[in-house]
Amino acid sequence: MERSALVWPAWPDLPPSVGALATGRDGGVSQGPYDDGKGGGGLNLGMHCGDDPDAVRVNRERLQAWLPGRPAWIAQVHGAAVVDARSVGAEQPVCSGDASIATQAGLVCAILTADCLPVLFADLDGKVVGAAHAGWRGLAGGVLGETVRAMRAAGAGEITAWMGPAIGPDAFEVGEDVRDAFLAALPGEATLAAFKPKFDQPVKFLADIFTLARLMLARDGITRVHGGGICTASSPQRFYSYRRDRVTGRQASLIWIK
Repeated sequence: MERSALVWPAWPDLPPSVGALATGRDGGVSQGPYDDGKGGGGLNLGMHCGDDPDAVRVNRERLQAWLPGRPAWIAQVHGAAVVDARSVGAEQPVCSGDASIATQAGLVCAILTADCLPVLFADLDGKVVGAAHAGWRGLAGGVLGETVRAMRAAGAGEITAWMGPAIGPDAFEVGEDVRDAFLAALPGEATLAAFKPKFDQPVKFLADIFTLARLMLARDGITRVHGGGICTASSPQRFYSYRRDRVTGRQASLIWIK
């Protein structure tokens, strides 16, 4: 797999002792709805979305060449639980959660997404890293704050974050229930402003998940936030998108201590 197939975070305060990357559709062997969007093999990394398991294993092996250790794949459940990457086994995920942290070199925190927001974390000393899966339920439920708290409990100092590819504000249509969930979690005009009413559907909104994540992070004292703005739904030849395609693959966002 070529380096150009991967997403390399523009993350100016990422410590030199920390590595991070994200994947897209390119560089794999998956076929059908899991391909690269251009007629070639796709880099689907999700075992749970209907793809040929052998193809996913090959894709994961290709990704492995860019990593210092085995990714800690967790069973994501759209919640807010954080697990220690050391506790994640080598086979199918048995640890349920939506975030992981690591304090040892070579442990790779990994999150799978196909529109949900992946957020990677590192403390500025490069001693603790984390990765969180922030779909709207997990984001409103506090998964980012729980990840920050787990990192601080593990010895993290000041923390920096990077938001990976996710569904953008022009594509993320939601109902009043989603808006109300965020207003309950984080009341205020700034939260309300992240929901743009659709002119033709008064009970529908276009939500800005990147802005909502920044607000949640700021509440927990995280102001060094980078990334955001890369839309999965509007890039069919670069990223998988569940909202766009329904039957589709998963890309990954990964971080580790070197």
